[in-house]
Amino acid sequence: MSRILVEYKQHIAILTLNQPKMRNSISEIEMVDEFINALEQIANDKELRCLIITGAGSAFSSGGNIKHMLNKEGMFAGEANDVRENYANVIQRIPQALFNLNLPTIAAVNGPAVGAGCDLAMYCDMRVASGNAMFAESFIKVGIIPGDGGAWILPRIAGFARAAEMAFTGEAINAQQAYEWGMLNRLVKADELMDTAMDLAQRIAKNPPQALRATKQLLRAGTSMPLDSLLQMSAAIQANLHQTEDHIEAVSAMIEKREPNYKGK
Repeated sequence: MSRILVEYKQHIAILTLNQPKMRNSISEIEMVDEFINALEQIANDKELRCLIITGAGSAFSSGGNIKHMLNKEGMFAGEANDVRENYANVIQRIPQALFNLNLPTIAAVNGPAVGAGCDLAMYCDMRVASGNAMFAESFIKVGIIPGDGGAWILPRIAGFARAAEMAFTGEAINAQQAYEWGMLNRLVKADELMDTAMDLAQRIAKNPPQALRATKQLLRAGTSMPLDSLLQMSAAIQANLHQTEDHIEAVSAMIEKREPNYKGK
């Protein structure tokens, strides 16, 4: 059984973490390899304009496999230097790949998102959750820290004080609290989750693909780049987009009051 399922609906890809019996844990080397390979294929598909990530079964993702932690298996095997290398070569590939993915991403959080699973959702650009979702930056509960970059992304999504509360207590917050804290774009009933995520993805996918990917690039760069550098980067990208057929099509369609037909050129 494939650990990762990818489905395509027109210009939208849906990636499903598919280990429901393991509550979609994501620290196994094989799981990470499949996840990264799927993202690479999605990134290289020029027909795609948005990605939805969700989980099979009742959980979004339980994060690290605690049985492997206890038994020092997989990425948790070896001495301190071995574990350090394992983190860099396994779980830390996920935030890097998601951060650098040039497509808009939506996490459709169907259930608990715990530890690295919580951070996986945060590394997506947008989050839609059902009432069954909960979020826990729970590393402290097993005597470790967010080794997957959670200390970088969570304060940017929830704010420093709320991220600190989640990280220092390790306690879970429910979907309603996450919504009130600004961590979610939408909070919906369980049976409305994927329809809501698809609706948002379709609204995004209506737009020119090159401009979408460039906008994603700029938004991510803006998290760490000084304003003057970002402005220079924006001017360079904008100059190229002005030369595209899709830009002319967008302006023409607006003037002619019709739906545009984008070709990614």
